[in-house]
Amino acid sequence: MAFDPRHRSRQILDGPDRTVARSMMKAVGFTDESLSRPQIGVAHCWIGTMPCNWNHRELAGLVAQGVRDAGGTPLEINTVAINDAITTGTEGMKTSLVSREVIADSVELVARGHMLDGLVTISGCDKTIPAMAMALGRVNVPGLLLYGGSIAAGRCAGEGGMFAGRALTVQDVYEALGAFRTGRISAAELKDVEDHACPGAGACGGQFTANTMATACEMLGISALGWNGIPAADAGKAEAAVACGRLAVELVNAGTTPRSLVTRRSFENAIAGVMATGGSTNAVLHLLAMAHDFGVPLALGEFDRISRRTPVLADLRPWGTYTAPEMFAAGGMAVVGKRLAEAGLLHGGERTVTGRSLGEMIDGAVEPPGQTVIRPLARALKPEGGIAILHGNLSPGGCVIKLSGQSKSSHDGPARVFEREEDAFAAVAEGTIKPGDVMVLRNEGPKGGPGMREMQLVTGALQGAGLGESVALVTDGRFSGATRGFVIGHVVPEAAERGPIAALADGDRITIDVERRRLDVALTEAQLADRLLSWTPPRPRFATGVLAKYARLVADASHGAVTDLPGSGA
Repeated sequence: MAFDPRHRSRQILDGPDRTVARSMMKAVGFTDESLSRPQIGVAHCWIGTMPCNWNHRELAGLVAQGVRDAGGTPLEINTVAINDAITTGTEGMKTSLVSREVIADSVELVARGHMLDGLVTISGCDKTIPAMAMALGRVNVPGLLLYGGSIAAGRCAGEGGMFAGRALTVQDVYEALGAFRTGRISAAELKDVEDHACPGAGACGGQFTANTMATACEMLGISALGWNGIPAADAGKAEAAVACGRLAVELVNAGTTPRSLVTRRSFENAIAGVMATGGSTNAVLHLLAMAHDFGVPLALGEFDRISRRTPVLADLRPWGTYTAPEMFAAGGMAVVGKRLAEAGLLHGGERTVTGRSLGEMIDGAVEPPGQTVIRPLARALKPEGGIAILHGNLSPGGCVIKLSGQSKSSHDGPARVFEREEDAFAAVAEGTIKPGDVMVLRNEGPKGGPGMREMQLVTGALQGAGLGESVALVTDGRFSGATRGFVIGHVVPEAAERGPIAALADGDRITIDVERRRLDVALTEAQLADRLLSWTPPRPRFATGVLAKYARLVADASHGAVTDLPGSGA
């Protein structure tokens, strides 16, 4: 029997018993003809607080045009977003990871409530990409994801100085602040960077979290290879949006659902893409959460297994040379995929929303002559991937370290313990952090924060103060995709769950050994247990509302910090 493209919307719109529903929809312009077509949701995150999602309403209109052209009826859905860069270093950052769940929940609710036949999700800033992917996996109606695109690089207006002549991203603003606080640049230079680093619409322009997740979705098969990489201001983005709408209707007509495409091997392709591009540590959290919502078993250890065999091929910021628009100009993920396929590191037969396999899409990759962004296999930047998973007596449930651009593989030093990010930032600004120290930022995990803030203000300050190579940082929080340095996040169990990190005191000797995949403190199990017996958890920051609800429900970072894991609630 042929698939009915209106198998859901018929239940809510057809027949005399549904006259009230049709009457309500006709009030806002729908007609009998438009209500008789497949109903395709176009969900986006436009919000007037940031550049990352600034083009979403325009893109939604173009997707809607494509839906109509192909015989469907688009229904616009708008949800919220939180900008990490704007909220960093404040209580506002506690809401960022929480927003991933709220976005996914809100799109899921509308898609289920209005019984949509298909769904196009438009994403931009960091949490919106996994959230929109999670919604596709949960609802499992035919559809796909389109990323709004990267912001263009900025340029300082002034000549001379630390940041002059550099292709600026938001990473440079963080590091300029650290340089200013330590007297390495003037207030005028700081203002120059601030005024010019972010020149227009689009998400942060390195292989930070947004671009990492956008490229991962291409490798996963829920986005068409090459469309996400088109920068926000590029004319090709509009063409991709229209094509996206048309493709959504094709998927609905064929009955091709996200879960029918995405497999365990698809997630292995996505992880390989993250490792080969030196992507954000947040990809670990988000891909675990996405796999959960697609019903695909995926464990933390898989990231380390795939990283060990995957070379770093793309020379990208924050640790490398080039920006995301330059990556697109060099051929994008199709070229990265071609390299991985050559090395036997890709499952090329996995299906994608285009109707073709990932391998078939990669075969059509066009690599500009002389491009230097994506290295050939013989000249890989590193023989292993950009992320490693460590365990040890300080993190028995696992933790994450970013290796991209690292020149060292171990660190041993005394702990400097802080209970919140603001105090740690003040210590860097005041010059009390010394080479060799291990900064420990605890009570910043999913439950303890709550919300697992990213420590970008502190890591940016360390880089700006010239301490990025000599100071390590360990936290039960997380990091921005723009972070670089010898930093470890996602420590499990977190302090709020009585993890060993809660037992640390200033001066405790911490050893980080990447080769052995270890994070340890020079304390015996008995000493740790004795300290934890006298440990009292901090009073919860929020007793009611969304953050209190999140803290009660959220699972640990090694399970993706999802809020519907069986047994994870209070």
